[in-house]
Amino acid sequence: MKKHNSNLFCALRAAFDQNPNAVAIETDNGLAYTWHDLERATAMLANLLGSLRLPAGSRVAAQTDKSVEALLLYLATLRAGLVYLPLNIAYQQAELDYFLRDAEPAVVVCASRNLPWVGPLADKAGVAHVFTLDDDRTGSLLARAAQMSDRHEPAHRDVDDLAAILYTSGTTGRSKGAMLTHGNLLSNARTLQAYWDWQPGDVLIHALPIFHVHGLFVASHGALLNGSTMLWLSKFDPRAVLERLPRATVFMGVPTLYVRLLAEPGLTREACARMRLFVSGSAPLLIETFREWQTRTGHTLLERYGMSETVMLASNPCRAEDGERVGGTVGRPLPGVQIRVVGDDGALLAADEVGHIQVRGPNVFKGYWRMPEKTAEEFTADGWFKTGDVGRFDGRGYLTIVGRSKDLIISGGYNVYPAEIESHLNDTEGVAESAVVGVPHADFGEGVIAIVVPRPGAVLDEAALVARLKQQIANYKVPKRIFFQDELPRNAMGKVQKNLLRSQHEKLFA
Repeated sequence: MKKHNSNLFCALRAAFDQNPNAVAIETDNGLAYTWHDLERATAMLANLLGSLRLPAGSRVAAQTDKSVEALLLYLATLRAGLVYLPLNIAYQQAELDYFLRDAEPAVVVCASRNLPWVGPLADKAGVAHVFTLDDDRTGSLLARAAQMSDRHEPAHRDVDDLAAILYTSGTTGRSKGAMLTHGNLLSNARTLQAYWDWQPGDVLIHALPIFHVHGLFVASHGALLNGSTMLWLSKFDPRAVLERLPRATVFMGVPTLYVRLLAEPGLTREACARMRLFVSGSAPLLIETFREWQTRTGHTLLERYGMSETVMLASNPCRAEDGERVGGTVGRPLPGVQIRVVGDDGALLAADEVGHIQVRGPNVFKGYWRMPEKTAEEFTADGWFKTGDVGRFDGRGYLTIVGRSKDLIISGGYNVYPAEIESHLNDTEGVAESAVVGVPHADFGEGVIAIVVPRPGAVLDEAALVARLKQQIANYKVPKRIFFQDELPRNAMGKVQKNLLRSQHEKLFA
């Protein structure tokens, strides 16, 4: 009896044969890809990867601009039975150097413009194969793949086999690679397909990046699994989204995108008349945005909760019969997912009591790449993952996230960890110490700012510090403002009181 193939690609591919000549993806520059195109292209790319004779479990790292071909590379990596490692195109040399040395990928794919500095980093890390891929369908990856057969039998994989590694910046020390399996990703995709009531004929506007969970897994998997056309935007443009709303039924965005759409006069009830579902996630949604969206569009945003280690965990209801969508909450645990809120002693808390959020389910990751001690530390003795988030359930079972015990800042949907920025600031000549915090920002949710203490006699310049940081870290991590003061507020134990710094600057972007 033939053993079932649990390769995630096989489930996503099921839609390819249903209507092979129909348009699967339409781009913002007028290109159309049929389901048959997706089948052939992923087969050719998978055959290219296969021709490299890579060891089992090899990683394929991709730092490319958003394009359909970049998505096809991800699907081909799954198809070939390898492990996909998406990297933000904004990462700078020091960041990429760490990821390549830690993950030890066998293949690196980068934008052609970055090859002069990515190539040497890859060579130093012992990467065997480096390809280029650009958003205009050029690069050595496609040139090599064009020579390959367009037929390919997907590699056999079990549910517990690794499908992807997503790096999450550490609050202290090294970034951690969250290992997600084929089973993790498929279970979550199928759960969301049912819970969000994906329909025949649904059309998704895809305006998110594809280097993290929201755009690569939640949005792309949802459309592919459902056989839904994607209206593909290489980057978010509010007017481009508005133009496509009359042809679409589903849109997914971070709160920043909804704020920018609300700034457009063309966002009306008439423009949204055909839409079925607007999903918001990756960062807290202000209740003002939630209410204004209802008033302007007649639609209620669906807020949900997830993270790199778990994909989606909780969601407000989609169908009216499952309940109402409550602003300020992330809804109830998804079917098959367990969420509990516990006190510092690990005891289960009652409704409306604030505590630590822990989760369990088939979507929860396998562990951190090459960090067995850290993995063990982040799970309880009875197998629950400690999210690091703080929240409470109400009497109806709706979860509200009230804080992040790991000091995380979420700006524009991107995770920013203060310790990383502080380490760069503290290494700067003339800086004695620094503290980085997030403060309310109408557009980004939270704006990153830094408070720096100069060394005695040192003269520091805000613009120069910002310029230096932009050479070291991704732009979304760079503080929007840097303030100078003689000392940082500390408690009796010597710990910096960041809550006081946040309060001091909370109206900065008001």
